[in-house]
Amino acid sequence: MASGAKMHLAVSLFPESALSPPSDAGPDFTLLARFVQKAETAGLDMVLLADSAPAAGGDAPNRQVPFEATTLLAALATITSRIGLVAAASTVAYQPYNLARRFASLDVISHGRAGWHASMVPDPREATNFSRPEGFSRDDFRRRAEEFIGIVRGLWRGWDADALLFDQRGGRFFDPEKMHLLDHKGEFFSVRGPLNVARSPQDMPVLVMSGLSEPDMEITARFADVILLDEPSIAGAKPDDLKRHALAFGRSPGATKVLMTVAPGADMAARPDLIADRLEEPFRSKSCDGFNILIPPALSVLDDFVDLVLPELRRRGLLRSDYPGATLRSHLGLAGRDER
Repeated sequence: MASGAKMHLAVSLFPESALSPPSDAGPDFTLLARFVQKAETAGLDMVLLADSAPAAGGDAPNRQVPFEATTLLAALATITSRIGLVAAASTVAYQPYNLARRFASLDVISHGRAGWHASMVPDPREATNFSRPEGFSRDDFRRRAEEFIGIVRGLWRGWDADALLFDQRGGRFFDPEKMHLLDHKGEFFSVRGPLNVARSPQDMPVLVMSGLSEPDMEITARFADVILLDEPSIAGAKPDDLKRHALAFGRSPGATKVLMTVAPGADMAARPDLIADRLEEPFRSKSCDGFNILIPPALSVLDDFVDLVLPELRRRGLLRSDYPGATLRSHLGLAGRDER
């Protein structure tokens, strides 16, 4: 966020609304593909794909996500080549090993453009679908999520970059000196490792975290690559505070990016300069590294944001002109093998 820094932009996509055409014919992947390709043409850093497990009661029937997010990421990876693709996946719905393997595979499939969005907000309705009808206490959920995320990151780092040899003549698949067993035994999980997936061009998927409360700050400081903060920031949390916490854990100053979540509204054709003002002020005051834009359920709204607001931000020198590299980490200026 120093002088000359460029604003990072993500767009959150909620397929249950964005995919329903006026005829109410049901979900349409073609519409979703157009949405993400438009975001890529515009040079946005990443698209965040929401997910939720089916749940009965309340307004659940009107809030279902028709595509499982990691499956959707795999499909979108085949029709895009630059934009980052970040899927939400619950620490309740998966075991650490199979989630780590799933995202490691997606990162290879997408050539280093995948990310995992881990929310720190427990959903009691979701727990009932995964053999936990009693749910979790807030403290148990936090401790379990912290252990879960630590295991996933440890598994992603189980192979050195050049560990896999694929030496058919010599009969050597990997160099054992460059394989690292996790051998984790904790309060909630026991995981030996390693994964049977090679490291991707960006070393490991980007970890995005959200839904934070004050006790979660230490977890995000240790693990998160990207932190999503609501507007205004929760519990008075400031990006500088989060980054100072990260430094205390031995991470570099640029190891964490903070994006503020904003909803610009559906009518962006009226004074896009005012929307640009709303984004410019907190960015220039170093309140964030960029923004996570909540787009209302219409492709035309993304068109307005891309065609009207982005040119105004570029005119002010706030956006880069093109993708700086091939991976999501390179888009965000995060360390990875292709930056070393």
